[in-house]
Amino acid sequence: MKTLLITGGTGGLGHAVVARLARDYRCIVLYRSAASWERLQKTVPAAAGIASLDELPRFAPVYGLVHLAGGFDSGSSPDQFRAMFETNVLSAVSAFAAVRPHLSDKGRIVAISSAATATHPSGLGAYTASKAALNAFVSTLAHELADRGITANALLPTALATPAMRGNAPADQLVPLERVAEWIAFLLSDSGAGVSGQLITLSASS
Repeated sequence: MKTLLITGGTGGLGHAVVARLARDYRCIVLYRSAASWERLQKTVPAAAGIASLDELPRFAPVYGLVHLAGGFDSGSSPDQFRAMFETNVLSAVSAFAAVRPHLSDKGRIVAISSAATATHPSGLGAYTASKAALNAFVSTLAHELADRGITANALLPTALATPAMRGNAPADQLVPLERVAEWIAFLLSDSGAGVSGQLITLSASS
């Protein structure tokens, strides 16, 4: 069974994604607390996890990196820029640096970005800039890893139907988490082998 490293797997989107991917892959889920890992195990008993990146080599080779980790904040202060770049960009850079020595040829990288990088809504300067930097990083990886047959893509959803968002917006304006999970599954699959360097927008109506 192929192995995936998943960041952010214990969040609202993570539960849906890990549940879907655990059908076909060994899912190594990075988590911040034992409590969050235990909650995920109740949702996805088949998931396998590690407590730290130090344990990654024993699961090598790793077929793919699914980067779900990220954060949101409105505003554009210097502190918000630092926080958003740490959360949305450096987390991806660190995850890739850890998995790169173990990533198999013809592997996959999928990251969750944001449709805000295309629409540039008012008041989200730090968030949008950080996600745009993530897009650039993923696109660069697609070029750097092409000779190994490794694909790298980013999904750019509008507002997601996470538990936190369901009470703040009508359901028909939120992207179903299962839709995001299926897109990730497609990009990881053999059928997704010809797709690389793409920034794919997902909307509630798509």
